[in-house]
Amino acid sequence: MLKVTAVIHTSLFSLISRATDSRRKMPSTVAKIFTPTKFTHIPLSPSFHTVKAWAQLAYDDSALLVRLWTVEYKHRAVETGKLGEPCNDSCLEFFFCPMENNATYINFENNSIGCYYLGIGTELPNIIRLIPNSKEDIFDRNVKKFEGGWEITYKIPYEFIRRFFPEFKVYDGKKIRANCFKCAELIEPPHYLSWSPITREKFTFHASECFGEMIFV
Repeated sequence: MLKVTAVIHTSLFSLISRATDSRRKMPSTVAKIFTPTKFTHIPLSPSFHTVKAWAQLAYDDSALLVRLWTVEYKHRAVETGKLGEPCNDSCLEFFFCPMENNATYINFENNSIGCYYLGIGTELPNIIRLIPNSKEDIFDRNVKKFEGGWEITYKIPYEFIRRFFPEFKVYDGKKIRANCFKCAELIEPPHYLSWSPITREKFTFHASECFGEMIFV
């Protein structure tokens, strides 16, 4: 199985979301998993080569910092509310296993108008959807639209991760398994992209054995 590895550096900023508002571009010195990484197309959408997506990750003393963005020929933004399904729309996703040798992952799925799906589990059939009861967005999600595409930045606080993985720690050399996705299930034709290749015979993003390796440095 192809092994994909990325490096997550310490961020020079407290929050990517604060460094990437509408008035400030994200500096090139912000930590990256690549320079940046580009997703690859999945065979389910061989003709949809007009869609491209990228990802950057960083971390600081309190959170994992995520930036995902896409350029796409068609755009759908319909799903809203706490029970919306952003994967039906133009959607950018980040899945990660916080602990080594543990297949349980947390998945973040976002569309461009604020609808998101947050879940935890080991496979799609046993995913539990998590719905925060606070009006405050603890993830500081920030969407920015540009000609032909859009991007989202957010943070994943370690405090949140430790609610489910109490032993989670960040240190130089720590490894997590993760994957980044772009999809749009109700766009015609639908499209599916991933950073680390999906090698499972029956296609699904919810395949932690296909996640790539990300290393904190």
